[in-house]
Amino acid sequence: MSCLQTIQDYALRSVGIGERLLPANDFTLCQQFTLIGSGMIWNIYFGIMALATGFFLATALALGKASTNLWLRKPSEWFIFLFRGSPLFIQFFFAYFFFLSLKQSFPFLDALTSAWLGALIVLFFNTAAYSGEIFYGALRSIPKGDIEAADAYGMTGWSRFRRIIWPTMLRLAWPAYTNEAIFLFHATTLVFFSAFPVWQQRGDALYYAGYFADKTFNPFIPYPILAFYFILLTLVIIWGFGMVNKRLNRHLPAAKRSKMRLRLNLAR
Repeated sequence: MSCLQTIQDYALRSVGIGERLLPANDFTLCQQFTLIGSGMIWNIYFGIMALATGFFLATALALGKASTNLWLRKPSEWFIFLFRGSPLFIQFFFAYFFFLSLKQSFPFLDALTSAWLGALIVLFFNTAAYSGEIFYGALRSIPKGDIEAADAYGMTGWSRFRRIIWPTMLRLAWPAYTNEAIFLFHATTLVFFSAFPVWQQRGDALYYAGYFADKTFNPFIPYPILAFYFILLTLVIIWGFGMVNKRLNRHLPAAKRSKMRLRLNLAR
């Protein structure tokens, strides 16, 4: 089988398109690159959907934690503490069995036991908690002079939040939020590794890397391929978030603009 034929058969296998059966022997490098790359579709799906939805909950949690209203502040604090204080692996484990118990009582909630929804909910809550703490720290760091200037212009309520507080919060939080986005995409490898089952061998990149490692008894080919894909994904995230960071800082003098750079740490 040629490499082009392999790509046609397996490139979209993780989402149910293409060859139904996985290769059983005589594995080629092209098969491993293709199937692990196919599994990356799930990792990208989980990461993008969790980030897109968790961003808004994170903003609400940050505002709630910064609120003087006890009924808003305490639930926000405990939500952030709960999901930041417990391992994500354990959250997947308990969520899956909680959804199973719900399914027994309410069969129409069957979709919650599937990774595409159940695991996504866990990632949504987890990234919202971490991002909420990042945004809360940024809220506390907003210069008082900015708020006083908004008051002097007569801005109040929603107008002040939309034009001054929220953009400044994002500008201050964006570098740390970029790190959270990278960690989130890496954390998506725990979805099928923890509790959520793989249906018809349609898993993520780690699932297919583990499949080849088990079949060949050689983990030194599939796992470096997996790392290669995630390094590429990380570079794309850094570039994309860097463009947004440049947009958020466009009003500042060039000397004061915060720049995001990729730095390789040789020691930690």
